[in-house]
Amino acid sequence: MSLKVKRVYDKPDKIDGFRILVDRLWPRGLTKEKAKIDLWLKEIAPSNELRKWYNHDPKKWNAFKEKYRKELKGKEELVEQIKKLEKENHSITLLYSSKEEKLNNATALSHFLGNRQ
Repeated sequence: MSLKVKRVYDKPDKIDGFRILVDRLWPRGLTKEKAKIDLWLKEIAPSNELRKWYNHDPKKWNAFKEKYRKELKGKEELVEQIKKLEKENHSITLLYSSKEEKLNNATALSHFLGNRQ
């Protein structure tokens, strides 16, 4: 089983497996056909308040991860849905739209799910 993180604007690849968009907002300028998203799980994204507070400030990364982790603990059904899809599909790619390639919600979610990528 494999869990990857990728920017939604990057070209889809067969090795991506099942592609899950984990952002609350649809990526600007991207059509559903071009995005090749299998599931848009916007409910698992950080709350609007947390997203706006963090604003991709590297100094806030550790605090963001901790606050997001607390939010995820209230979303067990969604977390279990991703784990089930990973077992069924063997390969999952969590997609995000941020220009920040390392310190984003998909990376934080990946860490929460046990992947240290």
